[in-house]
Amino acid sequence: MPEAIDIYGTAFKNGSVILLARIVGAAGANLVQADLSAIHYTVYLLDDQNPDSRAAVEEHTDVPLTVEDVVFDALQTDPIWTVDATGYNFRHELDVSDHQAFAVAGRRYLIEHQLTPADGQTILVRFRLNVI
Repeated sequence: MPEAIDIYGTAFKNGSVILLARIVGAAGANLVQADLSAIHYTVYLLDDQNPDSRAAVEEHTDVPLTVEDVVFDALQTDPIWTVDATGYNFRHELDVSDHQAFAVAGRRYLIEHQLTPADGQTILVRFRLNVI
């Protein structure tokens, strides 16, 4: 079974982020668009004193994304991906043009993507950000 891990990063207060990941399915193959029927994301403000506490950020709660806009059928390798030479198949540029997602500096935020597969159980992809 693949290990569950959060992807860590840093964001500026009131800034946007580009979230990248390589996601594999239960069989170990890279996910492709046809594997998914829906994607939703929520941004949470975390409480460092209580790991079970999280508050959803207004206007960034259960937001639907178009699968074809964030999942690639072929792995992408470009200058923005610095993890390895293999590449990524998930890219979400968080839109903060109308509603800020990271309004409090010095706090941690969690962006949780729920990927609904065409067949099987929900896949969670999580990014944990320190906001400066």
